[in-house]
Amino acid sequence: MSEQSGPQEPAGPEQPKPPELSGVDLARQALVAAKEQARARGAAAQQKKQARRGGGLRSGARADGRDPLPLGAAINRLITERGWETPAAVGGVMGRWPQLVGAEVAQHCEPQKYDEDARVLTVQCDSTAWATQLRLLAPTLVARLNEDLGHGSVKIIKVLGPGGPPRRYGSLRAPGSKGPGDTYG
Repeated sequence: MSEQSGPQEPAGPEQPKPPELSGVDLARQALVAAKEQARARGAAAQQKKQARRGGGLRSGARADGRDPLPLGAAINRLITERGWETPAAVGGVMGRWPQLVGAEVAQHCEPQKYDEDARVLTVQCDSTAWATQLRLLAPTLVARLNEDLGHGSVKIIKVLGPGGPPRRYGSLRAPGSKGPGDTYG
């Protein structure tokens, strides 16, 4: 084995050196590098500007979530977002009560309230005869309402008879009195 003390040459063929850039080529390379840097700075400046303006959201030629809506569309969107479809539909039923039950029944029976959790529609009649009649018609009416509103919207119709006037216990009453119960504690 012999040791060599001189510089060692690579085993493969000699790699050519890149040519030295002269005036015009050097200027072109500097111009390309400057353009890339300017593009990067411009993009960063544009992002800063958009962040100051509110994230870059702008209204333009295309539809946007911030564009004005017709009143009906805005109300429908609000009802859908809040989950008010069933109460709004039942409110519509209360407005269309004469068309749903007929003019004669609507003249004597009036919807009072709707309990969304129990799905109960409360109806008050002006006489006990009409209350009985509506109790007999209740299954048919529930089916008609569910057909109009969607299945299961109304489960029960609670029928109330006529409400009487508030009770008065005589013409001589003490102010603030709650009746005979407030005397004997």
